[in-house]
Amino acid sequence: MRAVAPAVVALGGGHGLSASLSALRLMTDRITAVVTVADDGGSSGRLRNELGVLPPGDLRMALSALCDDSDWGRTWRDVLQHRFSSSGDLDQHAVGNLLIVALWELLGDTVEGLDWVGRLLGARGRVLPMAAVPLRIEADVVDAAGTATCVVGQSAVAVTTGTISQVRLEPSDPPACPEAVSAIEAADWVVLGPGSWYTSVLPHLLVPGLRDALHRTSARTIVTLNLASGESGETAGMRADQYLEVLHTHAPELRVDAVVADPTAVEDVAALAARCADLGARLLLRQVSRGDGTPRHDPLRLAGAYSDVLDGFLGDVGRREKPPE
Repeated sequence: MRAVAPAVVALGGGHGLSASLSALRLMTDRITAVVTVADDGGSSGRLRNELGVLPPGDLRMALSALCDDSDWGRTWRDVLQHRFSSSGDLDQHAVGNLLIVALWELLGDTVEGLDWVGRLLGARGRVLPMAAVPLRIEADVVDAAGTATCVVGQSAVAVTTGTISQVRLEPSDPPACPEAVSAIEAADWVVLGPGSWYTSVLPHLLVPGLRDALHRTSARTIVTLNLASGESGETAGMRADQYLEVLHTHAPELRVDAVVADPTAVEDVAALAARCADLGARLLLRQVSRGDGTPRHDPLRLAGAYSDVLDGFLGDVGRREKPPE
């Protein structure tokens, strides 16, 4: 049994990060979510374009995932997630996005504003942006005819129908959030994924300050693979082992200690195991899906898988194996 709750940093954005946070909150309250800030669509994109602020949507979702499990916390979570429906300018704006931006304007400090929302929710952890400025994602995409193009913007990259060969950020050297860098350096574990691989997961590794912190930290790193190959969009047709190949291509010096995957989402276990071995990582196959046929993680099952990794049960259930040094 772990005597002290581990300090965990979870990297990602959107629904994927919400899934890992919903699991991690069952294990520890020493959680820091480091969230992508490249969204350029929907309510977040409108606020970003109109006010020049960080896109608040993914930050809002991470805060909601960490809300206190009480009437107070759940009610304020629902308020944050509520979207207006009208024929006017408020249509599809999320209340939480407006609240977060209002706090940023009042306080003049991005991190302090997020901390205030966290206190309102009784959040089990802290939510931080990965960079201090809004980012733009660009991707080199090759279509079925072999024609290469540059796709610009997170919302466009997410739905591209071609094969992505490379992604990058604009600006290419954005300032990392200092509190996020400190959290990574002090962490016991770092969790990367699940989520939109090119637009929510990889961008963290392209911010120099975060990448350097991941190289320096003594924390062990867990990569959580998605539950299904994308039927359309940025990861259409990608196999489980290819997710790790893409990760290594964009961050060749990243140390990966463990990979968590649902066996129903692995097309070739041998290929995935071989890729994990190439990275020096141990593969943990566990059912982490909800079991209702939808590609959604079950928080309790995913928490169980993370606990197995943290406790060294990296082989069959009930058999302890020493994590890699």
